[in-house]
Amino acid sequence: MRRARVRRMRLLLACLLLSGSIACTATHANAPAPDAPASDAHAQGPLPFIADDYARALAEAKAKGVPLFVDTWAPWCHTCRSMRAYVFTDKALAKHADRFVWLELNTDLTGNAAFQEKYPVEFWPTFFIIDPREEKALLRFAGSATVPQLERLFEDGELAYKGGATGADALLARGDALYGEGKPAEAAEALSLALAEAPADWSRRGRALESLLMAQYGAKQYVPCAQKAVAELPKVPRSLNLVNGVLNGLTCALAIPENTHETASLRYALEAKALEVLAPPAIAMEADDRSGIYEVLVQARTKEGDTAVAKRVAREWITFLEGEAAKAPNPEARTVFDSHRMLAAMALNQPERAIPALEQSERDLPQDYNPPARLAMLYLQTKQLDKALAANDRALARVQGARRLSVLGVRADIYVARKDEAGMVKTLEDAISFSKTLPASQVSASRMEALEKRLAALKAPAAAP
Repeated sequence: MRRARVRRMRLLLACLLLSGSIACTATHANAPAPDAPASDAHAQGPLPFIADDYARALAEAKAKGVPLFVDTWAPWCHTCRSMRAYVFTDKALAKHADRFVWLELNTDLTGNAAFQEKYPVEFWPTFFIIDPREEKALLRFAGSATVPQLERLFEDGELAYKGGATGADALLARGDALYGEGKPAEAAEALSLALAEAPADWSRRGRALESLLMAQYGAKQYVPCAQKAVAELPKVPRSLNLVNGVLNGLTCALAIPENTHETASLRYALEAKALEVLAPPAIAMEADDRSGIYEVLVQARTKEGDTAVAKRVAREWITFLEGEAAKAPNPEARTVFDSHRMLAAMALNQPERAIPALEQSERDLPQDYNPPARLAMLYLQTKQLDKALAANDRALARVQGARRLSVLGVRADIYVARKDEAGMVKTLEDAISFSKTLPASQVSASRMEALEKRLAALKAPAAAP
């Protein structure tokens, strides 16, 4: 039975890929002007974002008597950069400028750690709507959004701020608030009730499902999350809500332990839904969202050991990304696709295919640590170890905050490839020393433990034969 299911899934994937239904093209009508400064996308948009100053933004929101909208992002996050380059620049948002006080927080910066302690960020980007009167998160939403979806979030945040919601809307507001407080299990319970009590034509169903699946993932309820996605996604219209629901549901399915009885059937069902959202008629979504679907499909086929189809999907994926990057109006918009181009090239076992794009990004954005950091990985994959170390040096000279630990991790891998144990030991010692200087909210205990375990293993005496 299992072999038959695998054969059917391979056939379905192969047919869809060969028909070209996955290789649809997204448009970027709302992209920033070609001469917009690459490093400050929000400044080019119609919303007056305050940068990295929570105290000032909170004071302004209190004085104006309006909620605070917060975009927590990171320079390494491709979806964050896509939102900044293609969505927050849309002039249609101008009419909302006075509706909130607007704040952007770069979570790479240690100065923003106090905010992260109060409002934990697990996924990037995460948008908060905060009641400044009580410093209470009324809504927390992770992932991408179109302009219409943002406008619905604005409505939901304002409704929670003013109060008076009833029925399913009240349960949605309660779930949003609980998730904002870092209580994903309780949030999932409230959001499940909202979906159960809502009428079939409830306009917020798709958004509520997205939030429920994210809360269940945060609560590590992977099987219920995937099951809920399978049950509820057929009720969601073809929209970005459906796309995000599929992404969230399949991500949960991929997190289910392999020995769980439901694993295979849930994955297959959600892979089929992923193929549906990529097939015609086209759903209005940014290229980054479409790329995310490719990514989870590659992960799913790889996890099943289906190398042939995984590579076929990766080939479609990188071709799509190269086409989108060629249409980008400026370097900042083009770099949205860099990390996925790297991943797709590596999935194809052709890391060299992404190297020219990353080299161009480093030339265009000389202050951005991401291009050299990614180049170091690609050079390592292609065994160009001197180039890998030099690129890693350039990244370390620019990177800030906890992301430095990832760059140092790649450096340790380069030293492993060079068979340089002393260099690896020093790199791990540097990483551990640096991690101890970071605020607790910006470095996980598990990462610290992994670094220390790796260093201890290197320093341990060789076992006797």
